[in-house]
Amino acid sequence: MTVWSIAAYLLLPYALWNLLWRGFFYRPYWNRWHERFGFVPRVAGQRIIWVHAVSVGEVRSSAPLIAELDARYPEHRIHVTTMTPTGSEQVRELFGERVGHSYVPYDLPDAVARFLDRVRPDLAVIAETEFWPNIFAACRKRRIPLFLVNVRVSEASLRGYLRAPRIVRDMLHNADLICPQTEVDAARLRQLGAPAERIKVTGNLKFDVPLPESLMQEAAAVRQLWGRHRPIWIAASTHAGEEALVLDAFARLREKFPDLLLVIVPRHPERFDRVAQLCERRGYEIALRSLTHSELEPTVDVVVGDTMGELQRLYAASDVAFVGGSLVRHGGQNILEACAVRVPVVFGPHMFHFEEIASLALARGAARQVHDANELVEAVGLFLERPELRREAGEAAHSLMEDNHGALERTLRLMDETLDKLWKQRGQTPFPGAVSARGLAKEAGERG
Repeated sequence: MTVWSIAAYLLLPYALWNLLWRGFFYRPYWNRWHERFGFVPRVAGQRIIWVHAVSVGEVRSSAPLIAELDARYPEHRIHVTTMTPTGSEQVRELFGERVGHSYVPYDLPDAVARFLDRVRPDLAVIAETEFWPNIFAACRKRRIPLFLVNVRVSEASLRGYLRAPRIVRDMLHNADLICPQTEVDAARLRQLGAPAERIKVTGNLKFDVPLPESLMQEAAAVRQLWGRHRPIWIAASTHAGEEALVLDAFARLREKFPDLLLVIVPRHPERFDRVAQLCERRGYEIALRSLTHSELEPTVDVVVGDTMGELQRLYAASDVAFVGGSLVRHGGQNILEACAVRVPVVFGPHMFHFEEIASLALARGAARQVHDANELVEAVGLFLERPELRREAGEAAHSLMEDNHGALERTLRLMDETLDKLWKQRGQTPFPGAVSARGLAKEAGERG
């Protein structure tokens, strides 16, 4: 047994305790534990392409790729795994029964083997930052092509991986294709020992996520409920410790904008109730988004976003967005959903998980970075006070999205080329019913 496997078994009690604890606040964490040990429904009579996306953000960024793989391989069924219940819910919302779904197994040798025995994928695609030594090794042993797509490696992650250089190097050598988002990510992967010839920079798939056709109409309806003439500030994907800072800033902003409405959306659903209670303790009248079916009373101060899967709609209904995970040392959250709907963005100093996107947004004038609650008040207040500044930042955000489009097409092309090479090396035949990736990429570009 490897050192990593021993460590994984030793960490198992902590992982189970984490599920148990989080389930007290969000009950879906108590469901389907058997899947986390590889006891997933056995797939019979179908050929499978397995895509893993850890949670909501990764599922959404991978959605165009999943859809294109589904179109390209009509004789295969896509099986998507996630780690979180919210990721699971996002898969069902986006794809319904078009794809299979289960939780990814813990990276334990027996759980991984059980999962692969039951699903039997012809191809494994792992999205973003999910690195699992036993899963990767098992794919190599079973001759399952393994593609890592939309990969990002933050400076903090790099430092962590360098504590176990041999494990990480051996793990990355099991991948047949590694598609980092940026040249910086590529350099970090090479530093970790990934084979340079398998690293191909593709850009960020998040830039290629299309807007639903009905989104802006739905956002307008939400805005009507909240108050068409009220200024609206959304604080989204907030983490523990940030809501108090946001509420401090809100109190000061209300001195200048007395009818300002705050929409606060915690990152994790198990924190919805705690954040609602915090707002009430501060003396604010709140409304829960899940219960808001008619126009808000003008006395409502704060809407708590306690729903799943509609964050972008709430962004589009707002005037300015603060994106959380950035005033505390979490590393930030994705700001592109706000950029895509032309909403100016404010974020804090800790964006190390999204450093490239943050730098691009700042350089374009689509976002502003603050360092504390005082600067947050200034930045949000400036956007609320000056509509022309909001419009300029919104257009800059939209241009940022348009100019960085194309990661999906590049990823599909590289996957096609790599599969062709692997088939020739292994003397295998291509997947049955495969559509030309070049034609598919062209169609994807035209639809985008």
